Amino acid sequence: MVDANQVLDIIVSGNLNRVIAAIVVLLIAFLVARFLGNLAAKVLGELKTNKILKESFGIRAPIEQIFGKGVYYLVLFIGVIVALNQLGLSTILLYIVLIIILIIIISFVILALKDFVPNVFASFWIHQKKIIETGDFIEFKDVSGKVIEINLTETRIETRDKEVVLVPNSLLLREKIKKRKGK
Repeated sequence: MVDANQVLDIIVSGNLNRVIAAIVVLLIAFLVARFLGNLAAKVLGELKTNKILKESFGIRAPIEQIFGKGVYYLVLFIGVIVALNQLGLSTILLYIVLIIILIIIISFVILALKDFVPNVFASFWIHQKKIIETGDFIEFKDVSGKVIEINLTETRIETRDKEVVLVPNSLLLREKIKKRKGK
């Protein structure tokens, strides 16, 4: 059974105050993170970011939602750090956690961009040197057909069977291509 003096000692020592402060910080961080994440997604939605990226660059990713979630998790992460600081954890521990999380995020970004970046550069090269253009008939490897679209990351080719084949732009630069000008 807990003695009243023990409860009083906990309150006086300040540990309970620190725990309550940390919980309050987490609750506020959660609310602010939700608000700012939704706000960021709505602002980008009003700016028609997804539509602009799709039409201009052929990117079909839900950037508005991804950015909103990123803001949400960033604010939540900052709240967790502040809450841990309220509990009196050393700043060195917080820095170690921050560095580990940054390394993980950077690793994910590098892995996500390893295919994207070469395809984007290949797209610019294809457009600049006019290696192939929309309407051309091309043949390479096992694919032959009419180029119907060249976007930022891939080229769409319609085969004689009316199937659409998506080919990464970087592959078009690495392979030997037979080309006939379209009409």
